[in-house]
Amino acid sequence: MAALAYDAYRESVAGRADVADSPELLSYYAELGALATGALWTVANKIEPWQPQTASVPVLWRYRDLRAHVLRSVELVTPEKAGRRVIYLNNPGRQDVAAAVGWLYSGLQVMRPGEAASAHAHSASALRFIMEGSGAYTVVDGHKMTLGVNDLVLTPSGTWHEHGVSEDGSTCIWQDGLDIPLINALEAGFYVVHPDLKQAVTHPVNDTSALWGGVALRPQVSTWSESYSPLFKYEWAPTYDALVRLSKVSEGSPFDGTLMHYVNPVTGGPVMPTLGASMQLLRPGEHTLAHRHTGSYLYQVAKGRGFSVINGQRFDWQERDIFCVPSWMFHEHANTSTTDEACLFCFSDLPVMKSLGLYREEALSDSAGRQTVTPA
Repeated sequence: MAALAYDAYRESVAGRADVADSPELLSYYAELGALATGALWTVANKIEPWQPQTASVPVLWRYRDLRAHVLRSVELVTPEKAGRRVIYLNNPGRQDVAAAVGWLYSGLQVMRPGEAASAHAHSASALRFIMEGSGAYTVVDGHKMTLGVNDLVLTPSGTWHEHGVSEDGSTCIWQDGLDIPLINALEAGFYVVHPDLKQAVTHPVNDTSALWGGVALRPQVSTWSESYSPLFKYEWAPTYDALVRLSKVSEGSPFDGTLMHYVNPVTGGPVMPTLGASMQLLRPGEHTLAHRHTGSYLYQVAKGRGFSVINGQRFDWQERDIFCVPSWMFHEHANTSTTDEACLFCFSDLPVMKSLGLYREEALSDSAGRQTVTPA
C-alpha cells in the first residue's frame, strides 16, 4: 500500500507552504491525525488558492432535449407523490450537492391544468421563471399571483408557498431556482409542510403588483419590514419594455449589453438576501467583451438566439435554453440575429458575494477583449 503523501500541494514560492515529506514528519502527521488535527502547511495551498477554484463546469441545457423528458414525468409521478415534480439540472462537477452551478440549484417543474403542489416552507430562498403554458399561479403567504410566460415570481425564505395551474389553463413548465446547496453548506436548512397542505388566499389576487409594481412609485401606507422584496411577481411585458427603452438611450455595458436588475422596491437592493436576478438585452448583432467575476450565474434565454463563450468554449443557444457561468470564468455573449433583440434572464448568488465583500470583477485584457474559442 502506497504511503500517504502530505506534500502534494507544495509550492516553491516565497510565502507559500513548501514542506517536503520526511519519515519523521510522516510519523508526526500520523500522531496529529489520531487527535483529529493536522498540520496547516500540508493543506494551506489547497484551501487558500491563488484565485477561485470552482468544481463547476460550463453547461448548456438545451430545452429541445429536455422538454420531452420533463413532460414524461407527468405520466410517471403525481405532484402528491413527488412533492414537487421537477427534473433538476445536475452540473457534472457538483453532483455531490445536486447543484446546477456553484451553490445554486435549478430544475424544470411541470404541472397540468387542475394540479397543485402542497403548500410548504423552507429555509432556502427560491424563484420561478415561467417557460411555457397558461394558467400558472403561485400563492405566497396568502398572496396569490397569476403568471404568464417570462414572468418571475419569488418565494422567499420561510414563506408558505404553493404552485398550481388553473383548470382552464394549459400544461405549464417553469424553471425553479434556489440556494439549497448554499443553505445546506451552512447547515441551516429546515423544511415544513403546511398542516392543511394548502393555504388560504387572504389578499386580493395580484395585490403585490398593485401595491409595489408602480414604476418609481411607492405606496404611502406600508408596514413592510422583511429582508426580501414585497413585490413577489415581476412581469415580462414591463421588464422588456424597460430594457428596450434603456437600450435606445444608453450604450449599456461592454460586457453585458443592456442589463437591468430586478430589485426590492423598498430598498433598491436585490430581491432576496441570497439570490439576485437580472434581465439583459443584446441588440441585433451585439457581441459583448469578455470579463469574469466571482459568483455563480445561471442564464435562461427569454428571447432570441445567439451564443456565449465561457472559459474558451462556445455554446450556441436559443429560446428557453439554460446555461451556467461558474465563478471566475471569462464569458462573453453574442446575439446572432441582425434584426431582433436577444434577452437573457439570469439568477445568481451576487447578493451573497457583495454582502460578504467577496465580489471581484476583471476584464479580459488581451485578444481585444475576446476569448480564443477552443475546438470541442
